[in-house]
Amino acid sequence: MIVCNLYSLTKGQAAIRAIFDDLQDKAGNLPALPGIYPDQAAPVVANTPGGRVLTMMRWGMPSPAFALKNRNADKGVTNIRNTASPHWQRWFGVEHRCVVPFTAFSEYQTGVGPRWFALEGCKPLAFFAGLWTNWTSVRRVKDGQTTDNLFGFLTTTPNSVVASFHPKAMPVILISPQAINMWLTAPPAEALRLQRPLPDDRLTLVDGPR
Repeated sequence: MIVCNLYSLTKGQAAIRAIFDDLQDKAGNLPALPGIYPDQAAPVVANTPGGRVLTMMRWGMPSPAFALKNRNADKGVTNIRNTASPHWQRWFGVEHRCVVPFTAFSEYQTGVGPRWFALEGCKPLAFFAGLWTNWTSVRRVKDGQTTDNLFGFLTTTPNSVVASFHPKAMPVILISPQAINMWLTAPPAEALRLQRPLPDDRLTLVDGPR
């Protein structure tokens, strides 16, 4: 099963802006988002030619060519694990890096349904380490070809909190300003050292989206 195809963001723009210096906010009037699903628009903090921007993008990076064989639409890839793949390496320059704000994420438990995870404590805002690109493709046959800003985020081996529900992977989570800045600015080899599980004591199982 694919990791983390549902997450939430219930903290407002002010909380996101407080993490960054000189952040341009182009996300519009951002409501609480208790359920964000693949191919939906969601807020992303991205490196762009005009600086660091909070903006809305469509969740799902372009799929590799082999995955599109005999298909007439590309629904996108939400999670990125194999960072050695040439398909993904083209986007590891700082100009294509982003961080994705969230307050909780979900893994599906067979027979139970979504199980939600969030940071310990009363300040759950954190960020996934992500990539983004501007891409022209057919996402939905009925819409035809469109050009969109697309994003996805990295996954890694799960910590023990997540492994009980999804034994293969969990999102790469950044919780400190130093880690966020490292992901957005460091050379690829250095930035990819952040592709590691969050320590067990920083994550907890919660009743629902936060």
